[in-house]
Amino acid sequence: MTSRIPPATYTISDLAREFALTTRAIRFYEDEGLLAPRRDGRSRIYGERERVRIKLILRGKRLGLALSEIRELLDLYDTTRSERPQLVKFLQVLSQRRSMLKQQQEDITIVLAEIESLERQCRKRLRQESEASAGTD
Repeated sequence: MTSRIPPATYTISDLAREFALTTRAIRFYEDEGLLAPRRDGRSRIYGERERVRIKLILRGKRLGLALSEIRELLDLYDTTRSERPQLVKFLQVLSQRRSMLKQQQEDITIVLAEIESLERQCRKRLRQESEASAGTD
């Protein structure tokens, strides 16, 4: 006698609680084609697949990926049932993201240096103005 454990299912509230999301956010991901829960009448029944996809969506968002990029990565796995194309694409996306962030980091460094220079100039002018007005007293 083989006992078969039924697959785990989750309500939208379960997933919202687990991932600190609103139910509206989860429905938005569904509307965007990122999630496809089963339906039982008007109720949504989420399985482990959707739970993992939410985890991947949130990771992608944390990395700064657009939902379209996240969808493309998720769809790659669904169409091939192999991780290889998904991983190759993910490496490309990560490389592009790293390049963009490094450029932003350089831009920030330049802006911070400019701010420091302007602050020094302003302080110097304030000192000169204070010294000039003190000398006229």
